[in-house]
Amino acid sequence: MHRHSLRKAAGPMGAGVLCLCFLFAAGMPAQGPATGGIGELRRPAFTAFEAPGAATGDGQGTEPASLNAEGTIAGFYGDVNNVLHSFVRAIDGTITTFDAPGAGTSSGQGTDACCINGAGMVAGSYVDESGINHGFVRATDATITTFDAPGAGTGDNLGTVAESINSSGTIAGTYNDESGVFHAFVRTADGTVTTFDAPGAGTGDNQGTVADSINSSGTVAGLYYDGNTSSHGLLRAADGTITTFDAPGAGTGKYQGTYVLSINAAGRAAGYYADADNSYHGFVRAADGTITTFDAPGAGGTFAFSINKEGAITGVYADANGLDHGFIRDPSGLAITSFEAPGAGSASGQGTTGYSINNLGAIAGYYYDTSNGVHGFLLTP
Repeated sequence: MHRHSLRKAAGPMGAGVLCLCFLFAAGMPAQGPATGGIGELRRPAFTAFEAPGAATGDGQGTEPASLNAEGTIAGFYGDVNNVLHSFVRAIDGTITTFDAPGAGTSSGQGTDACCINGAGMVAGSYVDESGINHGFVRATDATITTFDAPGAGTGDNLGTVAESINSSGTIAGTYNDESGVFHAFVRTADGTVTTFDAPGAGTGDNQGTVADSINSSGTVAGLYYDGNTSSHGLLRAADGTITTFDAPGAGTGKYQGTYVLSINAAGRAAGYYADADNSYHGFVRAADGTITTFDAPGAGGTFAFSINKEGAITGVYADANGLDHGFIRDPSGLAITSFEAPGAGSASGQGTTGYSINNLGAIAGYYYDTSNGVHGFLLTP
């Protein structure tokens, strides 16, 4: 399972795209029973869509990455040459595609929109012709500004990746230096970039600090890899104070541990963790530090990707046969509801992924069809 499946299709570790922490295999062994009920959504409305120019081959297609409160979606698609391009889908279904200036045009290169805020500003990253990553922000008038974090490496698969943008236009993201070590950054709307590292972060290749999400108050959620390349959760307040934590039961081996992917305005953070047996479980951390773990019933691995204002969480779980299913966990935690996109395939590695949930409970995500083509969808409750 991979956060950006089209990157995976382009080649190992995204063929030059900075891939941070989301590469895991689908079809993990089945786990024990989980709490909460599971059922079908009440009269869900699925709208499938394709970005103009999206290819239809194995591992190709359209992948939404972010859904704002107004219902506008940002994401990316791969063309027939496996070059990535970004898109914005308006609430009336109109899709506008774009590329960052300087984006490469070879396989595994191109433009990757990661996130959109309520005003319609889009952030992301692009890979140039030399395989270097750079950040960008696209204003509401479609003007694109590119940027690099201080100290970002300039070699193949190095550079700057934006991961989240909040309501004030502040961007959180990650860069790796010339030695391949990860460092996190915050870029304010005026272009000021502040870098930071978590206490205990490793200093070896593929170790260091990763920023994944930023909320309206400027709190950043992410993780760090220690000297053993085990992952730990982190929260960085707007004043720079860093709090680290581990989900109960998180393993301490290489690439085991705690992965924090999303934080809401109230300071509730969601993500998943890998235990000592390399099984994956979801969790939510309350603002007071209380951590609740959960598994979707029937899951062979549960991955929480996004949490909204009310505390509803969406993500994906893989069943014992390796088939992916989208889910919603309600704010109370009493029920986990599964959903399948019409047209989703039913073989291992296929199925449905919920990726972003907005404050109205709508979900943007993608599904793999029977031919392993990727399609975007909007699910409205």
